[in-house]
Amino acid sequence: MRPSLVLAAVALTVAALLPLTLDPAGYLIRVLTVTLLFAAMSQAWNIVGGLANQMSLGHAAFFGIGAYTSTILLVNYGLSPWIGMLAGAALGAAFAALVSVPTMGLRGHYFALATLAFGEVMRVIANSWPSLTGGPAGISVPFAPDSLLMLQFKSTLPYYYLMLAALVLVTAVFVVTKAGALGYRLRAVKENPDAAEVVGVDTARVKTIAAVMSGGIMAALGTAYAQFTFFFDPETVFGLGPISIRVALIAILGGIGTAAGPIVGAFVIIPLEELANSWLSAGTAGLSQLVYGILLMLIILVQPRGLVAPVEALAARWRTRRAR
Repeated sequence: MRPSLVLAAVALTVAALLPLTLDPAGYLIRVLTVTLLFAAMSQAWNIVGGLANQMSLGHAAFFGIGAYTSTILLVNYGLSPWIGMLAGAALGAAFAALVSVPTMGLRGHYFALATLAFGEVMRVIANSWPSLTGGPAGISVPFAPDSLLMLQFKSTLPYYYLMLAALVLVTAVFVVTKAGALGYRLRAVKENPDAAEVVGVDTARVKTIAAVMSGGIMAALGTAYAQFTFFFDPETVFGLGPISIRVALIAILGGIGTAAGPIVGAFVIIPLEELANSWLSAGTAGLSQLVYGILLMLIILVQPRGLVAPVEALAARWRTRRAR
């Protein structure tokens, strides 16, 4: 069996057993649940940002679309969040395709700015349509008894396993995509778009497919977030900093274009944020964010290729020695 599969199996076993040793209603398990959610979100971003090299700063738009779609269907029509999740994913994928048509010809910071603008447009719409979205006041998920059908639980433990399952599923999608024909085409586009066009790769088409996959998954995770928090507003789910930049930063810090990168990045950034906020917020105003930013800068300076790069280098060296 490949060492990477063994390591993944061990990590999954530890992740499945760890919450059983914690208080199911405690602070620590909530932090771990949020970490798993952001790891899944970053993995979804990694499909288009890591494989297609399209630095999207508008993924909060798809996340918010999923959160609002499922919650509005639940509040107004009493539909199960599972149905809302499917509807939100379909709508997120449709919007991703719509945005991709005029923007996939853009490269570098031009594409990033275009996607950022789309996210801001969705935020403004949500703020300006209070009859549907609740406007700046936000929208609440109606409380219900513990129910898997309605995706509502009093304890954090079920949400932990829900986010863990989501992370495993999204990571599997990423790995299969990367190893398949689409992944090879995306890597060709990432390395040299012009050369990829010459050998017959439809660059716009493959990047659009990646964007649609990424947008649909991101929207589905928006539903999971809405059910977990019970309340959100446009600034929370459509915000540039809280969602779009954070999911990109997690993947870049961990190792962009790798399956382990978003997971490692999330388990560094999210707990680091919580530690900075809980330990330093009581002191000088803004000190926690300053310390957090300095730590991130140091990590990036030490490992500019991502935290998983040294592990990959050791693995490659081991494979070379084994082959010899």
